Amino acid sequence: MQDTHELDVTRRGLMKAGAATAAAGALPATIAQAQAAEAPSPQPVRATVRLNVNGAAHTLSLDTRTSLLDALREHLHLTGTKKGCDHGQCGACTVIVNGQRINSCLSLAVMHEGDSVTTIEGLGTPGKLHPLQSAFVAHDGYQCGYCTPGQICSAVAMLGEIKAGVPSHATADLADIHLSEAELRERMSGNICRCAAYANIIAAIDEVARGGKA
Repeated sequence: MQDTHELDVTRRGLMKAGAATAAAGALPATIAQAQAAEAPSPQPVRATVRLNVNGAAHTLSLDTRTSLLDALREHLHLTGTKKGCDHGQCGACTVIVNGQRINSCLSLAVMHEGDSVTTIEGLGTPGKLHPLQSAFVAHDGYQCGYCTPGQICSAVAMLGEIKAGVPSHATADLADIHLSEAELRERMSGNICRCAAYANIIAAIDEVARGGKA
């Protein structure tokens, strides 16, 4: 039978050996962490993108992950286009690209090389408003106004879609197409107004459509 002293020494020896083993195992990880800290961070991939925005040519050097929305707001400082949900669900970021309305938060800027982009700033000026901008003012088609740029851009492109879809033998005058309120609401359903000014928005669009001004 071993005496207590011998068992105690053996116990201490095991504890020291275990601590040494643990330290040795941790050493490579510590070295790896130090090396990672010293390594330079990978730089984002950049690309040159040429856009025609509101009639003006722009050449931008962008991180390839930059959305068209962020290119407009952060690089060209056209802040009329709003960032709402950033998931393509609210329509606040709607702009017109080559005549078609898109959610700019879901589209990468590099996808639009050479494209023509129209934002709310390009539709009219304070001294010469676009007919839809004037109609929104006349019908109080907004409350907080956050969704208004996207609503107007979407409405302009939507009325253009309707005119483009008219058969060649028929008139392309919106005043003769007689759009129903239900159809206007359906066509504008991708643009959300959290203030619920929908009745006034539709009234503004309807006035412009009936007058054939778009």
